[in-house]
Amino acid sequence: MRYMAFDRPVLADTAGLLFWRLLGSGRGASMSLGADLRRWALLAVWSEEQALEDFMETSPVAARWRDQARESWQVRLAPVASRGRWGGVEPFGPIEEVPRRNTGGPVAVLTRASIRPSRLVPFYRSVPQVERLLNEQAGCLASVGVGEWPLARQATFSLWRDSRAVRDFAYRGQAHREAIGQTRAEGWYSEELFARFVPYGSEGTWNGADPLARYGGHGHRAGPFR
Repeated sequence: MRYMAFDRPVLADTAGLLFWRLLGSGRGASMSLGADLRRWALLAVWSEEQALEDFMETSPVAARWRDQARESWQVRLAPVASRGRWGGVEPFGPIEEVPRRNTGGPVAVLTRASIRPSRLVPFYRSVPQVERLLNEQAGCLASVGVGEWPLARQATFSLWRDSRAVRDFAYRGQAHREAIGQTRAEGWYSEELFARFVPYGSEGTWNGADPLARYGGHGHRAGPFR
């Protein structure tokens, strides 16, 4: 964690890196008050696959991560839907220019929000019920809460068996529906983003296993999961 500040200027000068965020993580499966100071993430959008390969092979940042991490996992994602903004930009758009991939298999979802200071209390009151529902979903392969700033700029990254499992969580769970309704009615967020992706390669482990390995795509040069 102590290197996150020092990594920022190096990442800002990395060739082919179009958009990036270094993110701390929470202790739960969703956005939460508790922080896990041992675990963090890099979200990166690349101009091309080769730029990512060069970064992983030659960047001192990537080398330090490999040397110091007890466990690491990376996934390559193709965006298939995105709405909203992150820091005033659309990092994954315009979606119509992104090649469509098979969506019958695993799906990754990123939800991100800047929470208005006046709405922090009701927001965090809603989190425990939503997290319980998330943990009960058989179709959720893995999930983690991440964030840029403590409390106010939060996100959740999750992996799902398929698109149907995502829809079941979003619309069949009462706690989640109620939270969505309050969000819209009371204007909890000053900025938000929802994006859905198809994983097409993964490497390493997350809590001791690759959550996508059972779908035949283990190894970062794998083709689209099916």
